[in-house]
Amino acid sequence: MAEESAPSKTSKKKKKKSAADLQRELVDLQKGTSTKAPPSTDLKKIYVRVGLLIAVVWIGALFIPTWIPKAIAGVLTVLAVGGTFWLVRTVGKSEALGALLRGADTDEGRKDALRKLETDFKKGDSQAVIARAQLEMQEDPRKALETLETVNLDKVLAPVADQVRALRANLHLTLHEAPAARALVDKLELGKAQDAKSRVIFATVASEAWARTGNAKKALETLDLFNPEDPEFAEARIQMWRARAFAHAAMNDTKGMSRALKKLAETNPQLLGMFLGSKKIHPLLEKEAKTMLMRSGAVPRKMVRQRI
Repeated sequence: MAEESAPSKTSKKKKKKSAADLQRELVDLQKGTSTKAPPSTDLKKIYVRVGLLIAVVWIGALFIPTWIPKAIAGVLTVLAVGGTFWLVRTVGKSEALGALLRGADTDEGRKDALRKLETDFKKGDSQAVIARAQLEMQEDPRKALETLETVNLDKVLAPVADQVRALRANLHLTLHEAPAARALVDKLELGKAQDAKSRVIFATVASEAWARTGNAKKALETLDLFNPEDPEFAEARIQMWRARAFAHAAMNDTKGMSRALKKLAETNPQLLGMFLGSKKIHPLLEKEAKTMLMRSGAVPRKMVRQRI
């Protein structure tokens, strides 16, 4: 008993994990699935296709004797060249930002990346703002949230606005501010996401927000559209199982909830800490996460009592 009441030096140093700590752990666990650079866009193919399209338009216009087809061909040519220039510039910037984020895998790397974002990109550039927030959320989710709030959602392209909404909503969920997350995800256009990875991330964030604000049925129906074990969605796997844990708990489905928690524990038992220490976590979910964490042996029993 005396030993139980006297905390060891190790336990004295252990503190309750903050939202930033949990966010950092989540990022670290997902690094292994996202360190490879995606294949670069083949700009040569784009140039060839645009060139062929312009050639076809002009061939048709030249066979028609009046000036109208030629004027239309000229307008289409200008639009095609302008669109190609915009696309090439956007792709180049996206690839540069991606390389910057992949290189920010240490504290020094993050600081260097933040400096480059400040000096190499225009102030107010929405893509650069998103990249900055992705770096900041590893250390300070609240600061990352404030950064994302500087993006005027009414003045950016719809896909960019949805990306910002999803990131902001996910940060609110990390900070246990589910109603604020719900207000954002209800405006997401899930069916218009540009690629499968974006769709699954948007759907996962939206589902967790719905589950934590009284619409668990809709959350589960949405989550069931995607397989968390699909290699294509490896980067979102942890979040997918986390959202399922919240959704099943809200439905009082202990079997489904336990399965989701076990999947997280198989990756790293410390992930169960996401469900501890907040009054806003469903009691069933907190209790099961605590029990599972204690059984795993990853955290001493007395340390769990101190944290909760």
